[in-house]
Amino acid sequence: MPARKNPAPEIATGVPSLTFEAALDRLRTIVDELERGELTLDESIERYEEGMKLSKRLTHQLDEAEKRIERLIESGDENEPPTTQPMEFEPRSNDTSEGELPF
Repeated sequence: MPARKNPAPEIATGVPSLTFEAALDRLRTIVDELERGELTLDESIERYEEGMKLSKRLTHQLDEAEKRIERLIESGDENEPPTTQPMEFEPRSNDTSEGELPF
Protein backbone atom coordinates (compact mmCIF):
# COMPACT_ATOMS: atom_id res chain seq x y z
CA MET A 1 0.00 0.00 0.00
CA PRO A 2 1.51 3.39 -0.99
CA ALA A 3 2.35 5.87 1.74
CA ARG A 4 0.11 8.87 2.13
CA LYS A 5 1.60 12.22 1.22
CA ASN A 6 -0.39 14.16 3.81
CA PRO A 7 -1.11 12.45 7.12
CA ALA A 8 -4.64 12.62 8.44
CA PRO A 9 -5.25 15.80 10.46
CA GLU A 10 -5.59 13.85 13.71
CA ILE A 11 -2.18 12.26 13.13
CA ALA A 12 -0.57 15.51 12.03
CA THR A 13 -1.94 17.48 14.97
CA GLY A 14 -2.33 14.82 17.65
CA VAL A 15 -6.05 15.61 17.94
CA PRO A 16 -8.51 12.70 17.82
CA SER A 17 -10.78 12.47 14.81
CA LEU A 18 -13.77 14.79 15.23
CA THR A 19 -16.12 16.36 12.75
CA PHE A 20 -15.24 19.92 11.82
CA GLU A 21 -18.22 21.20 13.80
CA ALA A 22 -17.36 19.12 16.89
CA ALA A 23 -13.74 20.32 16.78
CA LEU A 24 -14.90 23.93 16.45
CA ASP A 25 -17.30 23.51 19.39
CA ARG A 26 -14.49 22.03 21.49
CA LEU A 27 -12.22 24.93 20.59
CA ARG A 28 -14.93 27.41 21.63
CA THR A 29 -15.31 25.57 24.94
CA ILE A 30 -11.57 25.75 25.52
CA VAL A 31 -11.52 29.50 24.79
CA ASP A 32 -14.42 30.03 27.22
CA GLU A 33 -12.65 28.02 29.93
CA LEU A 34 -9.43 29.98 29.49
CA GLU A 35 -11.23 33.33 29.47
CA ARG A 36 -13.05 32.54 32.73
CA GLY A 37 -9.68 32.17 34.45
CA GLU A 38 -10.87 29.45 36.84
CA LEU A 39 -8.40 26.76 35.70
CA THR A 40 -5.14 25.94 37.42
CA LEU A 41 -1.94 26.84 35.61
CA ASP A 42 -1.42 23.22 34.52
CA GLU A 43 -5.02 22.92 33.30
CA SER A 44 -4.69 26.21 31.42
CA ILE A 45 -1.52 25.04 29.68
CA GLU A 46 -3.16 21.72 28.74
CA ARG A 47 -6.22 23.52 27.33
CA TYR A 48 -4.03 26.00 25.46
CA GLU A 49 -2.03 23.18 23.86
CA GLU A 50 -5.21 21.32 22.91
CA GLY A 51 -6.68 24.53 21.50
CA MET A 52 -3.61 25.19 19.38
CA LYS A 53 -3.79 21.65 17.95
CA LEU A 54 -7.48 22.08 17.20
CA SER A 55 -6.86 25.47 15.62
CA LYS A 56 -4.16 24.01 13.39
CA ARG A 57 -6.40 21.12 12.40
CA LEU A 58 -9.39 23.38 11.65
CA THR A 59 -7.23 25.72 9.58
CA HIS A 60 -5.91 22.70 7.64
CA GLN A 61 -9.46 21.45 7.01
CA LEU A 62 -10.58 24.89 5.82
CA ASP A 63 -7.57 25.16 3.50
CA GLU A 64 -8.32 21.73 2.03
CA ALA A 65 -12.01 22.59 1.55
CA GLU A 66 -11.07 25.83 -0.21
CA LYS A 67 -8.88 23.89 -2.63
CA ARG A 68 -11.80 21.63 -3.52
CA ILE A 69 -14.31 24.38 -4.22
CA GLU A 70 -14.76 24.93 -7.89
CA ARG A 71 -17.27 26.84 -9.91
CA LEU A 72 -18.64 26.11 -13.32
CA ILE A 73 -17.43 28.35 -16.06
CA GLU A 74 -19.65 28.54 -19.11
CA SER A 75 -17.86 28.72 -22.38
CA GLY A 76 -19.31 31.02 -24.99
CA ASP A 77 -20.04 28.05 -27.24
CA GLU A 78 -23.21 26.01 -26.56
CA ASN A 79 -21.56 22.92 -28.11
CA GLU A 80 -18.75 22.85 -25.53
CA PRO A 81 -19.42 21.47 -22.06
CA PRO A 82 -18.86 23.75 -19.08
CA THR A 83 -15.42 23.61 -17.50
CA THR A 84 -14.30 24.15 -13.94
CA GLN A 85 -11.65 26.32 -12.42
CA PRO A 86 -10.63 27.04 -8.84
CA MET A 87 -12.76 29.67 -7.19
CA GLU A 88 -11.06 32.95 -6.32
CA PHE A 89 -11.73 34.21 -2.83
CA GLU A 90 -11.44 37.88 -2.01
CA PRO A 91 -11.10 38.69 1.66
CA ARG A 92 -13.79 40.89 3.10
CA SER A 93 -12.78 43.94 5.07
CA ASN A 94 -13.87 42.32 8.36
CA ASP A 95 -12.06 39.01 7.71
CA THR A 96 -9.40 37.91 10.16
CA SER A 97 -5.77 37.65 9.21
CA GLU A 98 -4.70 34.68 7.15
CA GLY A 99 -4.41 31.54 9.24
CA GLU A 100 -6.62 32.84 12.04
CA LEU A 101 -10.04 31.53 12.92
CA PRO A 102 -12.95 34.03 12.98
CA PHE A 103 -13.31 34.32 16.77
